[in-house]
Amino acid sequence: MTAHAEMTGPGAVQTAAAPMAVPNRFDFVLGLADDALVAAQRLAQWCTRGPEMEEDIALSNIALDQLGAARLLLTYAGEVEGAGRDEDALAYLRDDREFRNCLLAELPNGDFALTMAKLLFLAAYQVPLYTALADCGDERLAAIGAKARKESAYHLDHASVWVRRLGDGTDESHRRMQAAVDEVWPYTHELFTPDPTAPVDPATLRADFDSVVAGVLAEATLTAPETSWMPAGGRNGVHTEHLSYLLAELQVLHRAHPGASW
Repeated sequence: MTAHAEMTGPGAVQTAAAPMAVPNRFDFVLGLADDALVAAQRLAQWCTRGPEMEEDIALSNIALDQLGAARLLLTYAGEVEGAGRDEDALAYLRDDREFRNCLLAELPNGDFALTMAKLLFLAAYQVPLYTALADCGDERLAAIGAKARKESAYHLDHASVWVRRLGDGTDESHRRMQAAVDEVWPYTHELFTPDPTAPVDPATLRADFDSVVAGVLAEATLTAPETSWMPAGGRNGVHTEHLSYLLAELQVLHRAHPGASW
């Protein structure tokens, strides 16, 4: 992104670490923000389509939680970048190659089992992530982490209940839940790509993720597949075709009426 070059100009902090530290912090925060923003958009697509009224409301609320985290993170990312872009500019005026979300978040909802598998894996990653951020040296990220970890804990509990319910339910619900786990599981590996320069290295979160997910799958009589296929690229702006369609829906109003307010 061109913003990285801008941060090395006259306005950059004149220290030896600044040329590397600022871009790395921007990319890290932007990745977290995009995970939350894209997840929110996907979950919002369940509005009025949930399998029952209570679940319709629950998924809408989880989408709002993700959107709230995205707004805080996008605002901070814009400040770190220092190029004058606010949360709206970062959300609505970037193309798919500029997004840094994990591929897991952009996958289509599929059936309800697939959505619950996605939510389980994303929440099982976000809970230890936000917990670690709450204790990091960056005050803004620590404050965001302290707030978001409580919401993510609810997301994890909600998804866990449904995965256990479907996995250990009827033959048909078990079949669908296992198929969903098999389909989504390969995308989880990207979440833990090492980044020792980040405020929290994602690689350090893998053990907590595996422990939580293994317990849920065991209670649900489900198994994680063995696979050598580990799709990645989202953190570098290389996405599936699904993100372009999602962004077209997300950004259409803002792009059609630039600068409008109400």
